Amino acid sequence: MSKRSAQLPLRVEWLGTVPYGAALERQLRAIEERRRAGPDQLLLLEHPSVITLGRSARPEHLRSSREGLARRGVEVIEVARGGDVTWHGPGQLVGYAIVDLEARGEPDVGRWLRRIEAALIDALGVLGVGARRIAGRTGVFLEKPVAGRAQKIASIGVGLRGWISWHGFALNLTTAPNASSDIVPCGLHDGRMTSLAEALGSEPTPALFERARKEVAAAFVRALA
Repeated sequence: MSKRSAQLPLRVEWLGTVPYGAALERQLRAIEERRRAGPDQLLLLEHPSVITLGRSARPEHLRSSREGLARRGVEVIEVARGGDVTWHGPGQLVGYAIVDLEARGEPDVGRWLRRIEAALIDALGVLGVGARRIAGRTGVFLEKPVAGRAQKIASIGVGLRGWISWHGFALNLTTAPNASSDIVPCGLHDGRMTSLAEALGSEPTPALFERARKEVAAAFVRALA
């Protein structure tokens, strides 16, 4: 990390449960703050159940009809980030990183994605879960596959306004085992989604979510601030 980047602060804020549209507006305000020399920010939150379609989303990766999803109260929203189809909802920690990559001397999207992955791997390690990258795939996976299938625990998709990043990551902490059943998550045909609770063999409690949230915040402060 350069001396210049090491001097930049990172403000971390926990927003609680926020509808997707409201969180989108909050990100846009944070981008404008950053343009006016405000701090880099990491907004941590949960969403009510929603499915988002990134720029690379394929229609066949949405397994349920939009009409059926709407009847169950699940929104489907097209978003200005990279990546495929992603589910957000209860038990999942979402992190929106509003970070000026140029000011940090790293105007490189690929390098930024790897830094997000590294921070999540760091946090999971502290929590007792071994995690890794898989070459050619964005996101974070458990170290050991199960029955030859990759176990994905975090999805990542970012967008850029100039060189200010937005959107970010979705880390499954206490999500239900069938949370992503309406989609092919991130086009993952040869693997499955997992969660921190499942990886630890623990109950998916609010206390586990809270502990993990704090470790994720600390890991990003170490990585960026």
